[in-house]
Amino acid sequence: MKINQSVLLFLLIFGIHSCSPKLDAGAVNLENWKADRDGCKGLRMQDLEELQRIKNNFLGADNQSLIKTFGRPDRVELVDKSQSFFFYFLEPSSDCDGQKSEKEPLRVLFRMNALSKVSEVNITTLNP
Repeated sequence: MKINQSVLLFLLIFGIHSCSPKLDAGAVNLENWKADRDGCKGLRMQDLEELQRIKNNFLGADNQSLIKTFGRPDRVELVDKSQSFFFYFLEPSSDCDGQKSEKEPLRVLFRMNALSKVSEVNITTLNP
């Protein structure tokens, strides 16, 4: 019976995470967003004001919903077992061809807690 409970628990958790909906991104142009990996084309900057307006709407969202909405993060940083960060660059990052910048690019940072839920959203040039 213990094996059946474990399998049921796994299926329940998998089902909850696989059914994560897309998030409401307001007027953000998600096609441009996904086409602008690392902010190289500058398309994401067009949505800066909208992002600043709606950023707190993403609090509590799970990581799969973020990925379904904004696409794969440009960078993921694991701080420790209890938190990680998803980076989406608004300005061209150092990964863009021919990009050499003296300052850190503007980015959206989603801080994820141990349950993979968004606990903080910042638009900043600072690293976590």
